[in-house]
Amino acid sequence: MSGFFGGRSQPRPRICPSCGNLVGTVATRCPQCGASVRFSLAAASRSLGRLMPTASPATYAILTLSCVIFAASFLATFSKNGGIAMPGGGLFGILNFGAIDGNVLVRLGASLPWFVNSREPWRFVTAIFLHASILHILFNMWVLMDIGPQIEEVYGSARFLFIYVISGIGGYVVSSFFGHLSVGGSGAILGLCGVVLAITMGSRSTQAQMFRSYVVRLLIYIAILGFLPFGLALDNWAHAGGLATGFVIGKILMDRAPASPEERKRAYAMGWGAALLVVASFVMAGLSGMGR
Repeated sequence: MSGFFGGRSQPRPRICPSCGNLVGTVATRCPQCGASVRFSLAAASRSLGRLMPTASPATYAILTLSCVIFAASFLATFSKNGGIAMPGGGLFGILNFGAIDGNVLVRLGASLPWFVNSREPWRFVTAIFLHASILHILFNMWVLMDIGPQIEEVYGSARFLFIYVISGIGGYVVSSFFGHLSVGGSGAILGLCGVVLAITMGSRSTQAQMFRSYVVRLLIYIAILGFLPFGLALDNWAHAGGLATGFVIGKILMDRAPASPEERKRAYAMGWGAALLVVASFVMAGLSGMGR
């Protein structure tokens, strides 16, 4: 229509993905912060962000990845055993409903004792996104969706992903040192709880105190489950390692979203580094699994 009536469509000014300032229509770098408008972690994050939910994208990405991997492990178990584990007698049988075959978990990247994990370090990462049964993933994802969005709002999506992955790694480092075979995102989720304890310690804000009280109650419930007879399947060492790692991270990182271009660059680097680590770990797990 513009061409027919003799008009010309004018290119629109762009927004710098790093600092948010308006950039010229032909500029390749932002005059304010110097970031590349086309090729940078910030630009890639902005492009990817269009495909994700506007609220809590990292939390939903973790939820989606965990569910997809559980579905794959569930199908692999069904194919291997010709069915799924049905509820047996007693409470343990109910908790074991839809259990994933142990050999499948090992091939997909379960965390194993230290002498194995030290030679196959990707297991520290892949185990975070594996789950042992239907109830296992339901409980972990419920807690993640309950506290994850609030913490992601405080730190921003990139640093939230970094916190989740590093806390999970910390939990499985401790777990594998004590010789456990373990899977699940609970160590990473306990890391989020550790972050909450760190940033709300000494705060007089009513909202912070309420959030802290909720997390403390959640930790008490998890501790009780871990020491009950049927809670032997819970990895208390991974929980403790993840909680401690998250607490340390909470004391180191500023408990606010990145404000300056430099802080945003560091946050993007942390988030993309964590994402690439997850991808690389599953690639290594896949290559290793094909050789088994």
